This record gives sequence, C-alpha cells and structure tokens, in this order.
Amino acid sequence: MKKVILVTGASSGLGLATANALSAQGHTVYGTSRDIKRIKKDVSFTPLQMDVTDDASVNAGIDKIIKAEGRIDVVVNNAGNGIAAPLYAVPVDDAKKQFEVNFFGVVRVNSAVLPGMIEKKQGLVINIGSLAGLFGLPYQGLYSASKFAIEGYSQSLRMELQNTGIKVSVINPGDFKTDFTGSREKIPFTLPNEQLKKEFEAAVASMEKDESIGGDPGKVAAQVCKIVAKSKPAHNYLVGALGQTIVPTLKAILPGSIFVKLMNDHYGIK
Repeated sequence: MKKVILVTGASSGLGLATANALSAQGHTVYGTSRDIKRIKKDVSFTPLQMDVTDDASVNAGIDKIIKAEGRIDVVVNNAGNGIAAPLYAVPVDDAKKQFEVNFFGVVRVNSAVLPGMIEKKQGLVINIGSLAGLFGLPYQGLYSASKFAIEGYSQSLRMELQNTGIKVSVINPGDFKTDFTGSREKIPFTLPNEQLKKEFEAAVASMEKDESIGGDPGKVAAQVCKIVAKSKPAHNYLVGALGQTIVPTLKAILPGSIFVKLMNDHYGIK
C-alpha cells in the first residue's frame, strides 16, 4: 500500500537519501527544509518549507499536506544538528539550541501529526535517534543528551499509543558520510587549561575522521523503507558498522570504568 510520508530535514544526508528512496518505492513523499532553496530541483519528492523549531511553520506545513492528500500515514523525524562543546563550560543558550532542533523539533512535529493519525487509528512514527543516544560521547555531550531524550520520549509515546494502531520506531545510526560534519557547530574552548583544550581538539578530530569514512546514507534510507513496509516494526534499529553497533552491547556487559576507558582512548583522551 502506497503511503503519504513526511520526512523532515530532507535537504541533504540521511533525510535526502530517505525521501528519495521512499519516493522511488511509489510513496507520496514530502521532504522538508527550513530553507527550501537547499533542496535540489531534481529530487523525486515534493519539497516543503518547514522549520521544526517554529510552531507556525510546522503547523502550516502539516496543514498543506493534509489539504493536498487528506492524511499523513508516516512521519520520519530526521531534522537535526550537532554541537561540539565542553559540557563543563558550555553556555546554556547553546544547550537550548541543540535541544530545540534535535528534541523539541521532534515533539513539535509529532504533536502536529499525531491527532490526525489517532483519528484514523493508524500511522507510523519513525524517530531518527543515534547510537550516541545509547551511550555518551565526550565533547558531543549535548548531542548525546538530545538523542537520549528521543529514546525516553519514544518509549513513553509508544506506551501511550498502544491502543491507537500507531507504531513508533527509533533508528539509531552510527557514523555516515553526510554534510553533518561540516555543519557541526563548534563552541570555542575558552578555559585556560591546555590539557583539556588538547583533549577537546583530539576528540573533535576523531569524530570527524570517523564521519569522513562513514557509510552510505542509503543504508539508513533502506532501513526506513523496510520499516514502512512492516506491519509490526521493532522498537529500535541499530544501523552502521559492526564496530559501532556493538558498542551498546559492550556498555551493557563491561564494567563502567573499562567502558569509559575504551571510549576515551578512541577519542584521544588518555
């Protein structure tokens, strides 16, 4: 059955790959961007202006789809950004900025879409989380925290919607080669501590290296397509290289001190 699907953050990376893949399967797909000019003209889906940090923009976008199609069957909450910063010195305004897109953007879109799904007693919500929402990352703590929030939110949402016919799944991607690296905001290191500054720079360099050799975003897009086709999708899907998707298991079985050492060693914090 062909479905009406909303994909947020579809101008590049995982969102662009996902919107194109779903459209190629015959679904009616609307892909959003806060700046619609960023979506190339040759895409196979319908571009839609939407800023997930703005209530009016989200509501206007949802209303436009409903008027054109009569419903939204699936929403893929993909819009997100990243901030690299030391948690011990990050301005609160920057922390709020990270959550406004990655977490409250998800809440805002779902709150606009779900009443219609509940009325029709069917629907699917796919929230794009991260492996970083299952274990913390040094100097990406705000990003990790926002993705951890998606995990808790999705678990609770799933419970609340149990008797509505609506399914909720979370995809936890590892590192993929996208524009995310170049668009990451880096908070200047201001403390007069050379050791911590060196560790901050090493951690950022390590994460950017991992992303530069990351997988094809099409792998996440393919997983989304599979979930959309399922009548009973799983709660979580880990997508990425085995060396990354195994980390949540290591966190569960290793003593905390050993897990932290492994993570710090990887990110150059000796």
